[in-house]
Amino acid sequence: MLDVEFIQRTHVGRVRPHNEDYLDCALPRDAAEVRSHGWLMVLADGVGGHEAGEVASRVAVESILAGFRAGSDPQPHTALLSRLVQGANSDVYETAHASGTPTGMATTVVACAIRFASAVVAHVGDSRCYLIRGGYAKQLTGDHTLVAQQMRLGLISEQEAAVSTQRHVLSRSLGNDLFVSVDTKLVELQAGDVLLLCSDGLHGSVTPDEIAGIVTPSKDLAIAADELVALANQKDGGDNISVQLARMRSVERMGMYRGRPYKLY
Repeated sequence: MLDVEFIQRTHVGRVRPHNEDYLDCALPRDAAEVRSHGWLMVLADGVGGHEAGEVASRVAVESILAGFRAGSDPQPHTALLSRLVQGANSDVYETAHASGTPTGMATTVVACAIRFASAVVAHVGDSRCYLIRGGYAKQLTGDHTLVAQQMRLGLISEQEAAVSTQRHVLSRSLGNDLFVSVDTKLVELQAGDVLLLCSDGLHGSVTPDEIAGIVTPSKDLAIAADELVALANQKDGGDNISVQLARMRSVERMGMYRGRPYKLY
């Protein structure tokens, strides 16, 4: 059976007066929910200043988690996460308009659902997901920023992007419009894999090589999470820093027949 070790950390950083990141998870309560729902971790980085950003990030995460927990029947995670992120976008949009800040409240979001031997990642914005395997950290998400878009079009180089004054300007986020395009990705997992979700307060200063060097197979995840936050603060600390880590202690290979899962031996 799928067995997952999970830990999360968030820190205000060394400059910001308050934390606009918000993160939480839905853990299965028993073996039946391991197979029917699996695990879900969600992380959001609020935009808007004052209290608007922290409200947006909390609304987004709580909306996605509530929808995930409410599902009574097993559903394909790809379609489910896309629908839940769309719902979270509507909730942030409506909250912004109800509070009188329709153009000042938004958030990024990255969510990862794990079941059997696969993970589905859904995201909007520049909060990221990495897969750590075999000593390497592979980025699974593509940033929705103006600079990342320019890089994909070949207009600027990676070196130019790293020093651009627009590198944190989002091209897509939750809450700006009534509808948003959600990117999803399906990943097959192996025992020993670690999935890492983080805000740009971490990935903006800690490199993939540094992430892989800290999140090693023999290291306790709580220690690894604390070391990642400490390194981000040491190298920068100019933004809130959040990280979630999930290690696959074991996975369960399953097939599907007429919409029903069956175990592969």
